[in-house]
Amino acid sequence: MVEPVKTTNKRQEIKMLNRKLLEISGVLNVESFDSEEFLLETEMGYLMIKGLNLHIKNLSLEQGLVAIEGFIHELAYVDGNTPEKSKGFLGKLFK
Repeated sequence: MVEPVKTTNKRQEIKMLNRKLLEISGVLNVESFDSEEFLLETEMGYLMIKGLNLHIKNLSLEQGLVAIEGFIHELAYVDGNTPEKSKGFLGKLFK
């Protein structure tokens, strides 16, 4: 049985406009990024953003805010709070 995520005093807001602009609050760190994928450490877990021509429009880690521009394909939390961790393509192929 999976226990619900405890969210005491944690808050995150995600706003997306036309799949072209993504604004995220509650960001602790930008772990990695390139033009096709961002990995952000947030108060709610690690958040992966995939897309095309992605770039940082605005970054303020002091305020916990990140704005990303580009064409967004996918948003996914990839931490231990999900029932099944992402195994990637090869992990799924060799079950």
